[in-house]
Amino acid sequence: MQVMTRFGAACALALALAGCSDPAPGRGGGGAEIVTTEVVRMQPWNDTLRALGTVQARESVTVTAKVSETVEQVHFDSGDVVTAGAPLVTLSGRQQRAALAEAEAAANEASRLYERQANLAEQQLIARAMLDSQRATRDAANARVAQIRAQLGDRVVRAPFAGVLGLRQVSPGSLVTPGTAIATLDDLARVYVDFPVPETAIAQLAAGRPLTATSAAYPGREFTGTVATVDSRIDPATRSVTVRGDFPNAEGLLRPGMLLQVTLIRPEREALLVPEIAVVQVGNSSFVYRVKDDDTVERVNIEVGARRGGLAEVLSGLQSGDRIVVDGTAKLRPGAKIEVRPTGAGAGAGAGAENGDPEAAETEAEARPARGATPPAD
Repeated sequence: MQVMTRFGAACALALALAGCSDPAPGRGGGGAEIVTTEVVRMQPWNDTLRALGTVQARESVTVTAKVSETVEQVHFDSGDVVTAGAPLVTLSGRQQRAALAEAEAAANEASRLYERQANLAEQQLIARAMLDSQRATRDAANARVAQIRAQLGDRVVRAPFAGVLGLRQVSPGSLVTPGTAIATLDDLARVYVDFPVPETAIAQLAAGRPLTATSAAYPGREFTGTVATVDSRIDPATRSVTVRGDFPNAEGLLRPGMLLQVTLIRPEREALLVPEIAVVQVGNSSFVYRVKDDDTVERVNIEVGARRGGLAEVLSGLQSGDRIVVDGTAKLRPGAKIEVRPTGAGAGAGAGAENGDPEAAETEAEARPARGATPPAD
């Protein structure tokens, strides 16, 4: 009976000591809030700017005929890759070929007559005026031949540049007129991507700046390019400028009209950076808790710039060398006293361990009986 009484007294004493020595969760000695801090400093920083862009072919045209005529032959299929000058469609030109034969005969006759009159003019048997008139007749006949040959040339529709043809829109026997679409032709070896950029970032735009782009059509695939040019005008409605990126497209994956998520990598600069988790956002305002010399905190409103990779750029409100609270901001109020948690400290350690004193932690562990342990028999 005496042993049981002593055992109960020992348990009560152990529990009392444990309750007195263990601070509340998240608090250090004297009611200080346990947090982690970091010193703010200037670091190299190159943030990015993202926008939605539309793919444009480097060269693009809708192939049409210049004259009204029926289609005699079609020399391509939908999706063919053609070279510059390749014939695409031949139109009927029987009338022009007949007219060409007539014009060539007239031109030959005019040339022979001119040669005879030239011999007579050398012998002074005819007037020079007659020779000049025949020369004009010969030149007019040759010009007529050239005109009809040009008309025949218009009866063959050719590719103006190398590229990929779209869907074929005509068949043999179809009547085409000027403006009738025969097919589309796009040069896709390289493509342009046009995307808007706010005017506030125009000073950081320059030809040759690296770009990356992604498409929902190719998950996990990233396309790289460069800034080709910046538009000379800013849209007064949106206050943005159109930037044109140049992307190689050897595989032909990018098609005109495709939507891309474009990322513009800005030049590297020195910036004041803080961990993004340290920034508290309330409405439209952002603030951090700065640590004062007496280990209390004060609320400091800041202006946040770009965010990337878990870091946030501070444009105003802090200076290099300021110490701010990183983890534990939710339980802080202005003027609260803090205790810094060392890196790697366990959540269940006592105040000595929280301050990074291993001897104090070891002594405290020895003085505090383990829970559930059987006390030695008296």
